[in-house]
Amino acid sequence: MEITRQLSEAVFDARARTLALVADLSDDQLFGPRLPTVNPLHWEIGHIGWFQESWILRHALGRPPIREDGDRLYDSSAIPHDVRWDLPLPSRGRTIEYLLHTRDLVQKQLSRADFPESARYFVHLTIAHEDMHDEAIILTRQTLGYPPPAELASLQVVAEGEGDLAPGDAEIPAGSFLLGSAVGEEVFIHDNEKWAHSVDLDAFAIARAPVTQAEFAHFVDSGGYQEPAYWSEPGWQWRSLASAEHPAYWRRSATGWQRRHFDEWKPLEPRWPMVHVNWFEAEAYCRFAGRRLPSEAEWEVAASASPADGGGLAARKRRYPWGSEYPRPQRAHLDVTRQGCIDVAALPRSDSAFGCRQMIGNVWEWTHTPFMPYPGFSADPYRDYSQPWFGSHKVLRGGCWATRSRLIRNTWRNFYTPERRDIIAGFRTCRL
Repeated sequence: MEITRQLSEAVFDARARTLALVADLSDDQLFGPRLPTVNPLHWEIGHIGWFQESWILRHALGRPPIREDGDRLYDSSAIPHDVRWDLPLPSRGRTIEYLLHTRDLVQKQLSRADFPESARYFVHLTIAHEDMHDEAIILTRQTLGYPPPAELASLQVVAEGEGDLAPGDAEIPAGSFLLGSAVGEEVFIHDNEKWAHSVDLDAFAIARAPVTQAEFAHFVDSGGYQEPAYWSEPGWQWRSLASAEHPAYWRRSATGWQRRHFDEWKPLEPRWPMVHVNWFEAEAYCRFAGRRLPSEAEWEVAASASPADGGGLAARKRRYPWGSEYPRPQRAHLDVTRQGCIDVAALPRSDSAFGCRQMIGNVWEWTHTPFMPYPGFSADPYRDYSQPWFGSHKVLRGGCWATRSRLIRNTWRNFYTPERRDIIAGFRTCRL
C-alpha cells in the first residue's frame, strides 16, 4: 500500500504542476501560432489527461472511455501535428474538468486494496509522460515569448552552494562498463534503457563543466557562424537554410549580447551554461575549440562510474553522479526551483566520482551518439515512445532545470533531432 500511496501522491503532484503551468495564460495563448516545434497547449493538456485515462483506466483496468471522442481528439500517434489546431476541442473549462476527473478516478483506483500490481507500470508511465509534457509546456512558453509561469513563482528557492570549479578536464581511465539499466535496478524505466550491456572504452578526458555562455560568445564573435570549416555538411546546410548568425534568443545590443528569457531580454550571464543550442551548433563549437562531443557511453561513464583500485573502472555504478541520494537542491538544479540556469561552478556536491559537476540538472547535454536501440531491444506497450525515432535523433543526457527530479537518473536517454534549438540543452566537450 505504501507504493500505491506514493504513486497517488505523484499523480496528484503531476496534475497540479500541469495546471499551474497554464493557469495564467489567456485562451488565445493556449492555442498560439501553428509551429512545428510546439503543440497548441489547449490540445496538449487534454492529451495528458487522455494518455492517463487510456493506459491506466482503459488499458490496464478495462474501464470504458470517459469521452467517446477522446481518441479522435487526443491520440498523438494518429493525429498529425498540424491538425491539432483544427480539432473540435472542448472548452478550456471542460478540458480542465476532464483532467481533474481523470486524476480523481485514477487516485480512487489506487486507493483500492486490490489495485493490480500489473497496473502500477502504467501509472509510472503516465506520470513520466506528464512530467515530460510539463517540461515541453515550459519550452513552449519560452518559444512563444510568454512570461515565466506565474503559478510557480513560490518555488523560486535553490541552494546553489559555494565553491570554485577547477578548469579543465576530468581524466577517465579505460575499462569495461555496463551501459544502460540493469534488470531490477529501477522501479520503472523506458524501453530504450533496456538492458545494461558491456562496452569497452578507451581512456578519455571530459570537461568538468558544460560550455558557458562566455565561451560560446567567443565562438560567435570569432565568426564561427560564417566559417564553413567548423560545420559538418548537414550542419552548414541547416545553418544556411535557417539563416542562423548566432544562437536562438540572442541579439546584439549597445552593451553586448543579450538573450531572451521567456518575455524579457537580459545580458548574457558569462558563467551560466550555454543553452538553446542544437546539435549542429554544439558540433561546430567543438571544431572551433579543437574539441569533440562525448559519446553517450562516455557521458554515462563520467557520470556514474568510479575509479577501481589498481586502475580501470569499478564494477559498481552510481544512480546519480554523487551516489544514491535522491536529487535535492544542494545536489541538482531540477524541478523549476529557479526559472532558469545557474552558474556552472555551483553545486559542488553534485560532482561525480571523477569530478564532473552538474551532470544532472541545469541543462540537457548533447552527445555525439545517434539515438539507436540497445542490443536485444524490444518495444514496451507504448510502442511509439522510442521505436519510431531510432536513427533520426541524437541522444541527450542529464536533465535540465525544468526536468522533474523523479524523472531523471544517470541512465536516462533523451532524444531530439539535431536541428532543435528550442530545448533547454547545452553540452560539454571532450579532448581530442
